Amino acid sequence: MEIVPTGAALGADVWNVDLANLTDTAFAEIHQSWLDHNGVLRFPCQRLDDNGFLAFAARFGELDMAPINANGHYWKPEYPQLAVISNVVLDGKPVGSLGSYESKWHTDMSYNELPPKASILYAIELPREGGDTGFASTAAAYDALPEDMKKRLAGLTCKHDSSHNSVGQARKGFAEAYEKREDIPGAVHPLVAMHPETGRKVIYLGRRARAYIRELPPGESDALLDELYAHVSKPEFTWTQKWRHGDVVLWDNRCTLHRRDALDPNERRLLHRAQIKDVAPMSAAA
Repeated sequence: MEIVPTGAALGADVWNVDLANLTDTAFAEIHQSWLDHNGVLRFPCQRLDDNGFLAFAARFGELDMAPINANGHYWKPEYPQLAVISNVVLDGKPVGSLGSYESKWHTDMSYNELPPKASILYAIELPREGGDTGFASTAAAYDALPEDMKKRLAGLTCKHDSSHNSVGQARKGFAEAYEKREDIPGAVHPLVAMHPETGRKVIYLGRRARAYIRELPPGESDALLDELYAHVSKPEFTWTQKWRHGDVVLWDNRCTLHRRDALDPNERRLLHRAQIKDVAPMSAAA
């Protein structure tokens, strides 16, 4: 096994490893590398069936159930922990979620009281271009903040919106808009949190739309969140995954944001995703 850093603020490639046949020693090295490289690892050239993919994901902890689709079912009922991310439509029905739209910077399911600690994607079908995934290190971004900004953020909390998904679509049963920001459903998390395994401070952001800082008036909240998203997404804190068939990418939702480029809806894209439960909510940094 060879681990090669991307050269960016986060991420490394793990070569010469078969994720379907890992020893405990190899997994321990992978887990430590995941923490050492700011929460993103790419495993090229994998060949995994659904059982093998979920078995690898489960090494990091208990698997979350996949979100149900608009029809109230799992995408793959025989594998309820497996989400299908796809723009493919068969017989007038989508085979997966999120379609072909651009996905803005976000952290997966931060609108829950206990978001997943990690997400993992496996590329099965890909378009000729488009659909690239960007990652940002919220730990590196926090470290680069001026001291006065770090002091300003201390003790603030953010309300994360659960009514819309990462491509801006209202979820089933939720309103398109809410009259007052306090009516927006979702969880509250510290704006600066402590990563439980590395001890690093991170800027804990979810989706920008409809999020707000509870301790600030609306105008000031919006201005500060806009400033933080602009800061975290600077090139010096980001890395872009240009997908190849067989890529498996693992990321840490506790210390990264990610986004996706739009793609041609006439091109097929199909990936499988699993998410790993956390054991406790993110705690405010001391």
